[in-house]
Amino acid sequence: KMSLHAWEKEMGIELVQINGQRRYGGPPPGMSGERLGRGAPGVTTSTEPPCPRVPAGWVGGPPPAGTEVYIARLPQDIYENTLIPLFQSVGKLYEFRLMLTFSGLNRGFAYARYASLEEARRAIATLHRFQLRQGCAIVVCWSTQKRELVVSGLGVLVSQQGLEARLRMVTEGIHSVTLHDSPYQGQAKLAVLKYRSHEAAARARKALMEGNLRLGKAGIRVDWLDPQLKKKLQLCEEEPLSSWLQGGESLAVAEQVAPSLSLQTVLGSLNMLCWKYRLRTPVFLTKCVQVNPNGWKKFLYQVVIPGCDVLISGFTWVLSDRQGQSEHNKAKLAAALHILQLLSKA
Repeated sequence: KMSLHAWEKEMGIELVQINGQRRYGGPPPGMSGERLGRGAPGVTTSTEPPCPRVPAGWVGGPPPAGTEVYIARLPQDIYENTLIPLFQSVGKLYEFRLMLTFSGLNRGFAYARYASLEEARRAIATLHRFQLRQGCAIVVCWSTQKRELVVSGLGVLVSQQGLEARLRMVTEGIHSVTLHDSPYQGQAKLAVLKYRSHEAAARARKALMEGNLRLGKAGIRVDWLDPQLKKKLQLCEEEPLSSWLQGGESLAVAEQVAPSLSLQTVLGSLNMLCWKYRLRTPVFLTKCVQVNPNGWKKFLYQVVIPGCDVLISGFTWVLSDRQGQSEHNKAKLAAALHILQLLSKA
């Protein structure tokens, strides 16, 4: 670390540490120009949160997508005074980020962003499997730039709007939140969080993992969205299933019965059947728990029949009606049909 500080002072380089990473942004040695928005080396003159410097004379925005490389298998006691000159030797660096532990050691990986795609490609070709020390070959490959997280362990009554509002309070840069039924047995719901950048997603993952955002019975679990899981969720969203039976709860599509049956007709038949079994009039509760981009809405329904000790619950998919028919009435219709089916079997 003493060598690192001496190198910073000698080169006039400013490293900014925030959120578990230390960042360097040009200008590379040999480029002229003053730092933008900075004073002397190591001194931040702005009242805004620290941000990396950009190369002097840089015109326009940052480099295009795909110019960042991922560096892994770094020894924990090697720092920027070794890494930055090495990766500058193959191209002009726009930014270098070293991931750190709480104790200040590097976490074994870093990211280098180059000014052009060709320079990034050259870095991979030249430095992949480069031996920093005897028997210590590093990995250099394309950065995946992941931006999506998956949050599992959510309660069945968590709504998409409520979850998004809460996440905006504890994370930044969120683009969208989508609730899904978990494709894994034993899990109720999960959410896919899409952020505006990989950096924002990484900060959000760290904040959610270290925080106490309890939206389920035993808290939540946060991971990067796996491509296979993403594909499964996309297939499930293309078309809701016509029927589903699992754990005593039914999932039906109200749209398939709405055109041929009215709510009043079904409720009339249900009430007559309830009186036949010496039960009272059912009481319905419906709640929208998920909204999909294709217009389908998922409703939870719970029905209590006075005189019956069993709470009947389930889910149904509803599509917004252009004629203004109540979506809650459609969900209520699916629930009533479900109860009719159960009582008829009884």
